[in-house]
Amino acid sequence: MEDRQFHINCAAGEIGKYVLLTGDPDRVPEIAAHLEHSRKVAQKREFTTYTGALEGVPVSVISTGIGGPSAVIAMEECVALGAHTMIRIGTCGGMQPELIPGTLILPTGAIRMEGTTREYLPLEFPAVPDFDLLCSLTDAAAERGCRYRTGVVQCKDSFYGQHSPQTMPVRQKLLDNWQAWKEGGALASEMESAALFITAAVRHVRCATVLQMIWNQEREQVVRDSAHAADDMTNAIAVAVDAMRRQILREKKSGKRRTSRGADLLRRG
Repeated sequence: MEDRQFHINCAAGEIGKYVLLTGDPDRVPEIAAHLEHSRKVAQKREFTTYTGALEGVPVSVISTGIGGPSAVIAMEECVALGAHTMIRIGTCGGMQPELIPGTLILPTGAIRMEGTTREYLPLEFPAVPDFDLLCSLTDAAAERGCRYRTGVVQCKDSFYGQHSPQTMPVRQKLLDNWQAWKEGGALASEMESAALFITAAVRHVRCATVLQMIWNQEREQVVRDSAHAADDMTNAIAVAVDAMRRQILREKKSGKRRTSRGADLLRRG
């Protein structure tokens, strides 16, 4: 009987070593359409998986649902099956009023205001993406002429803790933290990057994220125009796929074959 991963319901050989992660299961076919010969291989709970190829190399697209805990489940199970390079395609809300929705945010680091990573590493350990993957994303965004920014994002577990802080008993703490993140220059708020970056560090694999800014509540308060929302994910998807293609081609050219040290460590222990 095939040894399938408990949550994503995939077995060895069904997913690629390169994986595109996204929250919404309905977004998976849209992303997979950019791959060669993509096909649906599994669906269980919030995890929908398609596998195809880029430049002849197997690449998978997997949905993770909302938040760090389920995103990390997907990453852990992909690593157990040999995946070593992952890019998340997600959404975020702006935190600086000058940022126009539709801007792509490419995180250089993530504030660990969430709980998942506390079971991996102490809070003093920074949540940062893989540098090569980040460079591939910035190169892809620049070549496509996309409006993008690099910088720190804030990651939380509670969506309504951000959007309705005044309704929470700990309202003052939430409001004070939000103000501090803004004054520190945090670009956007989202829910997955910190958990993925820390898990990738522990499992010795690569991860980066590209985020579509779909809303900016800070801009809405100070700029009286209509540019407060943008939900078209076309650029975010195209940039992520192009960045993954660049990574694959670079590794083909160099002749270096990357393996998942994380999968080796999991098998040993």
